[in-house]
Amino acid sequence: MRHNLDHRQSIHMFLPPQSALFTGLFACLLAACGTDSEGVDAEASGAALVATEAPAPPVRPGVDVLLTDSAHVVAGRRVGLVTNHTGVYWASATAEASTDEAVGHVIDALYSSPDVELVALYGPEHGIRGAAEAGVRVDTEIDEQTGVTVFSLYGETLRPTPDMLEGVDILVYDMQDIGARYYTYVSTMAYAMEAAAEQGIPFVVLDRPNPIRGDVVQGNVLDPAFSSFVGLYPVPMRHGMTPGELARMYVVEQGIEVDLRVIPMEGWARDMTYDETGLPWVPPSPNMPSLESALAYPGTCLFEGTPLSVGRGTDRAFQWVGAPWLDGGALAEALNGYGFEGVSFEAVTFTPDAPGDGKFGGEAVNGVRVVGESSAYDAPRVAVAMLVETRRASGDRWFWRESHFDRLAGTDALRTGIDADMTVDELTRGWAEALSGFEATRSPYLIYP
Repeated sequence: MRHNLDHRQSIHMFLPPQSALFTGLFACLLAACGTDSEGVDAEASGAALVATEAPAPPVRPGVDVLLTDSAHVVAGRRVGLVTNHTGVYWASATAEASTDEAVGHVIDALYSSPDVELVALYGPEHGIRGAAEAGVRVDTEIDEQTGVTVFSLYGETLRPTPDMLEGVDILVYDMQDIGARYYTYVSTMAYAMEAAAEQGIPFVVLDRPNPIRGDVVQGNVLDPAFSSFVGLYPVPMRHGMTPGELARMYVVEQGIEVDLRVIPMEGWARDMTYDETGLPWVPPSPNMPSLESALAYPGTCLFEGTPLSVGRGTDRAFQWVGAPWLDGGALAEALNGYGFEGVSFEAVTFTPDAPGDGKFGGEAVNGVRVVGESSAYDAPRVAVAMLVETRRASGDRWFWRESHFDRLAGTDALRTGIDADMTVDELTRGWAEALSGFEATRSPYLIYP
């Protein structure tokens, strides 16, 4: 439901000059910056936390913009930082530095600044270093490099408690999302926004690319009755939004009354995939090894709620699906017969990793690989066909992890429809209309062309 809230005006966007790249020492530059929360003026936009001399990648994520052009946003503040291993920046302090590797991490940049006090860190699913497997609880710990407490947001609580936010003046979020509803980093963002709102703490999103494009929206829209950590709000399986855009939409559409600031990227366009940004791929989680896996994920993630493996622990996780009893050749032939645009299927045999997958660990399984030939192929619709065909081929071996599948699907209608032998067209009927409604809803909150 849409909320007509006056606090829509508290959503700030910081848009520094495109050419503003400044050099100098931390203290010298920060001394010149202001703390006006309403916008950026010409002088303030030049305040930097890191110096920049080497050429930057074509796309500059929000963290780079913060550190080089918009340091006034955090200057003089006690900062709480929601981040993980993907919170890296490329703003370079030396002309010799290469842009094919991250220069540093936002944790270190904020901790090293004499004008910022980093008082708390908050780690999501997979932990602040990104090493924990999906679903594994993460403990609160002390960051070895800084001595700052890392509060777990994937352990006893999924959101910051008032005690965790004590002494925080401003809460900053910087993590790389995947662009699929099920990916939990944006759920962590939403919960952190709610917690910040309750404590009257401003919230800053350092925006990053949607790696699987911002102009493609696919799948079903979640039924609010199935809201969960793997899908909080009524968005599609492939939503086509950046974290900053989602945050802007959550504030108004979900009534989160937080003072939100989004620091946008520079150079990103909606039709870009991650390989076109010039930024190195930093796997956001242990089983997201590549852009190819990310493109398949809005569809094949649904198989987590079935007995089939998605190849966790391999270098092509979520690109393939299999089980020991399947005939990969027959399955590939059946799926290629659907004639989906931009994608094909090939028979494969692979061996999942036991800790990563929890299914057939160390055992060779047969199945298919999803071979994307276009970044716009409809992964959710493809996955529906894969579910129909693998269920048919599995016979009595098939079962649903019912509650988990329904949470991922955002409905129980997909599961019950497959059990009723409905066709792919019947199972996806109504998706297009719901997507049109979502695209109209999201339109006011989009930042990039």
